[in-house]
Amino acid sequence: MKKCLLIVLIALLPTAVVVAQETVQGRIEDMAGSSLPGVRIFVEGTSLFVVSDADGYFSLSGLPKGTGELTAYLYGYETLRHKLDDRGISPIVLRLKELEKELHELVIDGSSDEMFSMKTLRGVEGTSIYEAKKTEVIQLEEIVANKSANNARQVFSRIPGANVWESDCAGLQIGVATRGLSPNRNSNFNTRQNGYDIAADALGYPESYYSPAIQAVDRIEIVRGAASLQYGTQFGGLVNFVMKKGPVDRKLAVSTEQTYNSLGFYNSFLSAGGQVGKVNYYAYNRTASGQCWRCNSDFNSTTTYGRVAYQLSASTSLEADYTHLYYLAQQPGGLTDNEFYADPRQSKRERNWFKVNWNLMSAQLNHSFTSTLRLNSRFFGLVAGREALGNLGRIDRPDDETQNRDFLSDSFRNFGNETRLIWNYKVGRQYSALLVGGRIYNGFTVRKQGAGPAGKEADFRYLNPERLEGSDFDLPSFNTAAFVENIFSISEKFSVTPGLRLEHIRTGADGYYRDTRTDLAGNVIYDSTVYENKTNERKFLFGGIGLSFKPTGQIEFYGNFSQNYRAINFNDIRVNNPSLSVDENLTDETGYNMDVGARGVGGQLISYDVSGFYLGYNNRIGTVLRTEPDPRFDNLIDRTFRYRTNIADAGIVGLESLVELNIDRLIAPDQDRWQLAFFNNLAIIHSVYLRSGEPGIEGNQVELVPKVSYRTGLTYRGGPLQLSVQYTYLSQQFSDASNADSNPPVPTAVEGVIPAYFVVDFSARYAPNRFYFESGVNNMTDNMYFTRRAAGYPGPGIIPSDGRSIYFSIGIKL
Repeated sequence: MKKCLLIVLIALLPTAVVVAQETVQGRIEDMAGSSLPGVRIFVEGTSLFVVSDADGYFSLSGLPKGTGELTAYLYGYETLRHKLDDRGISPIVLRLKELEKELHELVIDGSSDEMFSMKTLRGVEGTSIYEAKKTEVIQLEEIVANKSANNARQVFSRIPGANVWESDCAGLQIGVATRGLSPNRNSNFNTRQNGYDIAADALGYPESYYSPAIQAVDRIEIVRGAASLQYGTQFGGLVNFVMKKGPVDRKLAVSTEQTYNSLGFYNSFLSAGGQVGKVNYYAYNRTASGQCWRCNSDFNSTTTYGRVAYQLSASTSLEADYTHLYYLAQQPGGLTDNEFYADPRQSKRERNWFKVNWNLMSAQLNHSFTSTLRLNSRFFGLVAGREALGNLGRIDRPDDETQNRDFLSDSFRNFGNETRLIWNYKVGRQYSALLVGGRIYNGFTVRKQGAGPAGKEADFRYLNPERLEGSDFDLPSFNTAAFVENIFSISEKFSVTPGLRLEHIRTGADGYYRDTRTDLAGNVIYDSTVYENKTNERKFLFGGIGLSFKPTGQIEFYGNFSQNYRAINFNDIRVNNPSLSVDENLTDETGYNMDVGARGVGGQLISYDVSGFYLGYNNRIGTVLRTEPDPRFDNLIDRTFRYRTNIADAGIVGLESLVELNIDRLIAPDQDRWQLAFFNNLAIIHSVYLRSGEPGIEGNQVELVPKVSYRTGLTYRGGPLQLSVQYTYLSQQFSDASNADSNPPVPTAVEGVIPAYFVVDFSARYAPNRFYFESGVNNMTDNMYFTRRAAGYPGPGIIPSDGRSIYFSIGIKL
């Protein structure tokens, strides 16, 4: 009997050893909460060792049961030791602090500090290279603003030169641009979420009808024009919304927030996330409804997002997310200059509606072959549609309820993959990094335009679907690209980063449009159907180079040059708009971006980034006024119309600066109970059309370029209380290349100046415990101003910005 018992005990001994072992999982972050890849994690007293992956996650198995100690090490950071105990060792979050004196390695940028709300991207982030590029990171947790309304004016307040179009009070469509580019739905940025495209069609129609809920965004990464080498053909660069992830130290964390404002706007936000074993998850739902400042501006919107990440091993992880957006909005239309100055709240359109149904999806693989060789491959897709119903005609003409409306509908089906491989290697004593990648993208858009029903309701249907009065086109696009960048560290302080990108683009159009003309009584005098089937295919190679010099760990001098390219889009091919004609011989736009600047920190007192730039823009597409004989008057009288064509080459040069100052470090440097921070954001830009084949254009100022853009603000943090006040000023800008004046005003209100304006916003947050309260006043001085003149929807004409409004939020975190 004793022998049998001994045999059983010996047989069970390996099982007991296994049971006595544990697994620890977690994430490595810097002090600002950003992931740190490549961190070496040791277990003291054992040979156990692992390296954090591209998102900072790690999993270490085989730990002896009981207490122990982890050591986390990354070059350029203070070594961290973390004691394990019996109360549960997984999951954990370890935060590493940068060394005060930077030890140079390319995965460390060191040009920012956790004491400041803005930072820059490191030389290497995950599987991307940002060395020597003009970059900004908006850390949303550090911004006290009206996030529930996606208030882009406040969110992007620290981006020098940002030009924000304000089209609705709920932030349904964020429109931002810099350096004289159009803010229209971020169309001059390569706009991404978690690193993948979210625009309608990245090539043919790069407009973003979807904007994520700012309450669910962790940070916004911005890279100026030098991003073209890694992200493709946009002069503006990259805007990447990085969504929040579930906390790794809790199985379930829930938060909800309810917001009301004085306009009748209501916003409900609910999120949940956490870590269960090797699975991290996060989901949110945002519902917004109500009305905005003007008449005929009712809307309702629902956004739902979910993300799941699974840590297969210490070196491999899988991730997938899905986003759904639906909204229906009544659009009050534009105003003429006289109407705006008489009463900017009025509306002349009660029959204009806009509907969006957006579905985004992605799946990605992250794998670390070694601590220095990492792979990221992401698949992404878009299944979406947008529909616009209303009156596109001149705003100075009445809108008869008995007349049919214009109905435009687009459906989008896009799929693609982007794969990157990055290798950190050492030559002699210096670290360098090589990035190679490829992209394949297939897009398909169906665009229709025809007569919609009369009346006032949101009735999205064609009266004659078999023979549309406007147009019916299939618009395919296909893109493959390969790119390479390498950081060469010449010394511990100086690096050179060259790069190349090879693009192959094919776009096409297959369908028809109707050319119909009427006399003054509305009788059809000419009606012809024109069929088109054309393909535009091109290949090109462009390059760039960046230089970085870091004399100390507190300052960096940087400069870069990158070529840019922008393909003509579907709007440039065919849209039947009564106030707009398109040149059928349009060509793609080419050019380049140059930056030179200095950035750094002065301890915990000051952070700064001051730079100059030059944007060379060739074959810039824009609109001019033209005349032609009017057949309604037997060609005896000319008619004036807007004409979209390659109007000129342009040069845009400017100074961009952002300075953040922690005033409390001057007043009371030894206390940590409160903080008073000041920021000063100034951009001075000069723009001119250099060469043009169009009369009256050469020497003009480029449209949408305010000469002065100035933003400043104060933020106070003390215990549970946070207060913020922001001031925004933009000088006068033109809305078209002809520099049309508004005295006398143009009857259609599409051309003319956008006058200088300023706005003051106040925000407050009080969070004594799990409950928190937010309140604020947008446009405190109740200024009457506008940021855009729309040629079509949501106009045409002047789109007034909102007057003063007050909001109040209550939330809880569990």
